[in-house]
Amino acid sequence: MKVFPEVIVIGSGVGGAMTARRLAENGVNVLMLERGDWVPKEPDNWRVASVFFDKKYTAHDTWLDARGEAFRPSIYYNVGGCTKFYGGSMIRYRERDFEELVHEEGISPAWPVSYAEFEPYYTQAEQIFKVHGDDKDDPSAPWRSAPYPFPAVASAPIVEAMCKGMRAAGARTSAMPLAVNYSSEGNCTLCKTCDGFPCKISAKMEAETALVRPALATGNVTLRTNTLVKRLLLSQDGKKVTGVVVETDGKSEVLTARLIVVACGAVNSAALLLRSACDAAPNGVANSSDVVGRHYMAHNQTALMGLSMRPNDTVFQKTVSMNEFYFGAPDYPYPLGHAQMLGKLQGGMLSANVPFMPKAVGSTMARHSMDWIAFSEDLPDPESRIVLKDGQIQMAIRRNNLGPHRRFIKKLVKLLRASGYPIVLTKPLLKHSTSHQCGTVRFGTDPKTSALDIYCRSHDHANLFVIDASFMPSSAAVNPALTIAAQALRAAEHILHTEFGITHIKRPDDVQAQPVFIYETAGAQHD
Repeated sequence: MKVFPEVIVIGSGVGGAMTARRLAENGVNVLMLERGDWVPKEPDNWRVASVFFDKKYTAHDTWLDARGEAFRPSIYYNVGGCTKFYGGSMIRYRERDFEELVHEEGISPAWPVSYAEFEPYYTQAEQIFKVHGDDKDDPSAPWRSAPYPFPAVASAPIVEAMCKGMRAAGARTSAMPLAVNYSSEGNCTLCKTCDGFPCKISAKMEAETALVRPALATGNVTLRTNTLVKRLLLSQDGKKVTGVVVETDGKSEVLTARLIVVACGAVNSAALLLRSACDAAPNGVANSSDVVGRHYMAHNQTALMGLSMRPNDTVFQKTVSMNEFYFGAPDYPYPLGHAQMLGKLQGGMLSANVPFMPKAVGSTMARHSMDWIAFSEDLPDPESRIVLKDGQIQMAIRRNNLGPHRRFIKKLVKLLRASGYPIVLTKPLLKHSTSHQCGTVRFGTDPKTSALDIYCRSHDHANLFVIDASFMPSSAAVNPALTIAAQALRAAEHILHTEFGITHIKRPDDVQAQPVFIYETAGAQHD
């Protein structure tokens, strides 16, 4: 018997998959649409050449930059979205990130809700993603109602020695909050292929592992892969989404449900809404405020490689972060940002990203390096936009807040040198940046200045939600994944209350998993 969905979720990344999981756990029938397929478990998952040289798993899209020049974005279309390739970073926004923050080059606006509203959902999300952490040495850490579900992953001795040198130079380090299945019952081996790689053994807690598969196990979710959503259809008066036009294997059809959740990521969600313009919504769906596509943010980020004569044989290096200067420094009153260790660089990664570097040189450098990445906030700018040009996505963006970011990098370089790494190489990662993308369909209380309400419901269309990083009015300076997950939980529970009259919300500890039963699937599943 075919079961018709009550909710259609477009996208299987953190926002869409978390929404689907929480709805399904409470008996709501969900159809999840994913334009890509399952990432197969195969040897190439952990091969540097396949991932970094061949870019085997990167989407074959072509976008335009601000000058109209074509480029291939670093974006992924697959079950689990971009988190399949992240490094497991699951960090809360700081309490002050929800308030207005004055930067040297502009204002980071206050959110329409406080950290206190998000805190219970942060706690739930950390449990779902099995986050390992300890923030006792983090001067910027927000208050929490419960400790991390699991203790921090211990650092290698050479990393501890570096941290000791940094503390002596005046900068505290703290444990990196990591979503890895490394408990006594887990299967994580703390390998060297986490950052940038898909996990071949499903030990990295990302959207597929932590959300999609448990959602399918409820028996209330249908997943269709290789299904591209082309546009949304509106009622004649424009107040309701009446259909979703999809394309599978070259064939188009219209799907319907009571509620529609768009969760394609900040770039593609904005593009879908703009592409769905019609007589009832000439500027695009959910866009009477003209904010859709505006305020695009992706962190200002720079990779740092500290080199010394001593070899670094660390396998799992990503155990440490630094928030000493998150909100400023003794000699600088404005926010600077967040830094964290990268997964251990391998020689092939360097030669893949640095033209003309011989592999032998890259391998030698990688054996002696300590690897970091630094993030500073990208401030919201209405003229930093995602637009459609002749139907093609254009990132017509403008960078800002770069002066403070450069100041931050100088501090980190000085600290690395003080801790035993006299040569420090830096590489800005700004061009065509889609990492940590957010902000293009912002939420708020005023329909004139925002597209969504505080639960990510469209001000214009009562049965439409946008639940991904698009909703964020500011980017803070850390990975947005945990905040997306927390907001998805808030939004899903709001939907359960208001749309389905469910007042007692079942959460993971209350739910008995059922055998997987998928009503219809386009595309093969790989285990």
